[in-house]
Amino acid sequence: MSMTTLNRRMALGFGAAALAVAAAPLQAAEPESCEAVRFAEVGWTDITATTALTTEVLEAMGYETRIDTVSVPIAYSGLKNGDFDVFLGNWMPSMASISDPYVEDGTVDRLAANLEGAKYTLAVPQYVHEAGVTSVADLAENAEKFDSKIHGIEAGNDGNQLIQQMIDDDAFGLGDWQLVDSSEAGMLAELRARVPNERWMVFLGWEPHPMNTNFDMAYLSGVDDYFGPNLGGATVYTNTRGGYAEECANVGALLENLEFTLEMENQLMGEIMDQGEDPRDAARAYLQANPEVLDTWLDSISTREGEPALPAVKASLAIEG
Repeated sequence: MSMTTLNRRMALGFGAAALAVAAAPLQAAEPESCEAVRFAEVGWTDITATTALTTEVLEAMGYETRIDTVSVPIAYSGLKNGDFDVFLGNWMPSMASISDPYVEDGTVDRLAANLEGAKYTLAVPQYVHEAGVTSVADLAENAEKFDSKIHGIEAGNDGNQLIQQMIDDDAFGLGDWQLVDSSEAGMLAELRARVPNERWMVFLGWEPHPMNTNFDMAYLSGVDDYFGPNLGGATVYTNTRGGYAEECANVGALLENLEFTLEMENQLMGEIMDQGEDPRDAARAYLQANPEVLDTWLDSISTREGEPALPAVKASLAIEG
């Protein structure tokens, strides 16, 4: 074989290899078990909104999705047992006592933060704050006005557990107080009923959430030992069942890329809670109006079939450009 012929064949070989690389999927092929992505959702409107955004994108990428609404403890036991793949609502540090044991034993993975700048702690209506209740240390001396009750959300969630721990510890003189288990909607309905007559109430508050604009409210100081500093300052993380991001690398890469904002979540939560929008409809409309978020989320991500995800998702969502 002449050197010219050899060089020509080598050049053709390199060219074919380059074409093969160019045509290769952006992520390695995933097993069939990755086709359906199973989400745990805990009935909090912020997680409803972010789960809706994520499932809209995944379905546009060619995946199937399933969402089950469960309590926080069931979400984590389900991730451990392989019943769920993804949970987008790991609020830290308040959820550490629930989530850390699973993360430490490897049955749950804590991926990237998906929201910075959140908060989660005790709150009161503004008129209560103006009456002098600015710290958790002010609650006990006003027990009669509060009926010695702190209003939480669903039983078993991390916020309720922290309140119960405060009561069990007799912290701030709250040993004879009662935690009222309810739900996000039930707690806010109780608040809405009390505000017109300026009846007192202390409750779990957090941001992002439309409660921050729907009610004139204030967060209580002094509870750092339970809810963390900076008025319960929080970061929200994406969790998966152990090893999921490696097993389903393309979905895992998308989950690592997901970043939400307070403004985004407040807008979506307001549409879902105040305007009665279906979460998926609200999520789709948001993505259509703000397609630039997809540029980051879908960077180096492929569809289920191995094609570049960004143009496919924009086409599926009827986004031009």
